[in-house]
Amino acid sequence: MLVPVIISGGAGSRLWPVSRELHPKPFMLVDEHSLIQKTFLRAANLAGVTDIITVTSKDTLFLTRDAYLDITHNKKPHFILEPVGRNTAPAIAASALLAAELFGEDTILLALAADHLIQKCESFQNAVEKAAILAKTGRIVTFGIQPSNPETGYGYIEANGSDVVRFIEKPDYEKAVEYVSAGFLWNSGMFCFTAGTMLKELAQHAPEVLKAVKQAIQHQQGDSQEECLLGEKEFSQAPDISIDYAILEKSDKISVVSCDIGWSDIGSWDSISDLAPADENGNQLDGATDSILINSKNNYIKSNANRIVATVGVEDLIIVDTPDALLIANRANAQDVKKVVNRLKEVKHESCQLHRTVNRPWGTYTTLEEGNGFKMKRIAVKPGGSLSLQMHHHRSEHWIVVSGTAKVVNGEEEKLLHPNESTYIPAGQTHRLTNPGVIECVLIEVQVGIYLGEDDIVRFSDIYGRVS
Repeated sequence: MLVPVIISGGAGSRLWPVSRELHPKPFMLVDEHSLIQKTFLRAANLAGVTDIITVTSKDTLFLTRDAYLDITHNKKPHFILEPVGRNTAPAIAASALLAAELFGEDTILLALAADHLIQKCESFQNAVEKAAILAKTGRIVTFGIQPSNPETGYGYIEANGSDVVRFIEKPDYEKAVEYVSAGFLWNSGMFCFTAGTMLKELAQHAPEVLKAVKQAIQHQQGDSQEECLLGEKEFSQAPDISIDYAILEKSDKISVVSCDIGWSDIGSWDSISDLAPADENGNQLDGATDSILINSKNNYIKSNANRIVATVGVEDLIIVDTPDALLIANRANAQDVKKVVNRLKEVKHESCQLHRTVNRPWGTYTTLEEGNGFKMKRIAVKPGGSLSLQMHHHRSEHWIVVSGTAKVVNGEEEKLLHPNESTYIPAGQTHRLTNPGVIECVLIEVQVGIYLGEDDIVRFSDIYGRVS
């Protein structure tokens, strides 16, 4: 039995301002699908697959569920929810333990990153078949990518046939040229192994990881068949370590399958730009078709801000325009975008976490305007969606329904609101909004108060489990 494991973690800070902590890289649209949707479909199309495990954070579960619901498939999803991030070794340990419990230790697991792109799906399927054969013999198999250029952003693998000789950290350019000439492979970060083999290797080489994850599963919340929220106290004790350092560099059971599968880890805007066609001047437009480029060459421009981007006399730039943030970088410095995110974190600017439009389990809200003592939002609630029963200490709210129907609890009163009807909620009053209809409910919310932060919410009950 082959069970893919999709590991969805990390913030993708080098792809800011599109990737944010609460709407990270796996949910970026590449074409009609996001990266995580592409990964799920790629896994679902493998022969014999009936179940797929996804390891993600509890904060992005609803985004992941929505992403899977938006694509056609007949596979059974299972979710392992991390209360805190602890790198790939604990994530894979949790997957191996869950798979051994549900399907047996002989189950072959295929660990895939949620945010990688693979363009040659048939070649990928062939590589997985080869890896599965090796995994059955007790090997842990990594996928080595045949290099197309001396890339400094990837680790390398030296191999002797299917045996791994050594793993090499990301090199400088001169070393990368040497490695490519010597036939070394890129380390893709994808792995294939049986649950039993991985558990034995963890017990030998990373017992502290295995112990902490076992305890976290024992103290889980939810149904382990479909949704396992790991115990936070126990999982926090797991070392923050990658599977490469914990197992691959220590074990003598490591094999590699060399492959050419059109792989990219989409690690920076430079790699994203490789997917966009160029005009006669080398300029690449991604969703920025109204752009005006004068005497400009070799620029990548992405815009979803519904406004014109114009350039005059510039070259080799990355320009990414979103409704609340604009990035302008030299192509040669694409890897340094993460330094911007670090600076935003230092000053506690919310643009490192949130977009102007924020996804919630019940729908979305978009901040339209804000100033001293007020904020205006557009709120869209999915059919059947419901905000928590809540109250705010420091702000009052006015709700005006634009479309659909809103069922509103306002203190002791409960009523239905239709388009062009409104209600006022004073500070300190409990309230809830539910969409009882079959179409989206859209309303405008006006907040007034001395403090308008998103943390001024006291929840009393919630259908999405956001109240302990």
